[in-house]
Amino acid sequence: MTTHILMVDDEPDAQELFRQNFRREIRKGDYSFDFAQSGHEALEVIKQKTPVLVLSDINMPGMSGIELLCELHAAWPDLPVMIITAYGDAGTEAKARSLGAERLVMKPVDFSALKDTLQQITGGEHESSSYSRG
Repeated sequence: MTTHILMVDDEPDAQELFRQNFRREIRKGDYSFDFAQSGHEALEVIKQKTPVLVLSDINMPGMSGIELLCELHAAWPDLPVMIITAYGDAGTEAKARSLGAERLVMKPVDFSALKDTLQQITGGEHESSSYSRG
């Protein structure tokens, strides 16, 4: 079963970075990604194809990742959202978690740890290179 993830980041190179780091899992059909470059675009994408999980940058023009988190939880309260930030202070993490974020992911992203976290959140359906159940 493919886990569908929506990645939201205004930086164009984020798409390529995620495609490269998940290329094996994408090829195997473990994960599929949609990408949006703004919170507003993300909301439109979700209306067409609801993901299993959303990964969102926190600092974006227009609608921030925190604002997107609030919008998502109002419309899809059970949809897990992980916030990605380069500024992971305790206050930011507390605010994101109080608004319903599953986790705060620090930039630069540790993709091995992210894959482990995705497995935990999505029920451990896929085995990453560094995580096995048992």
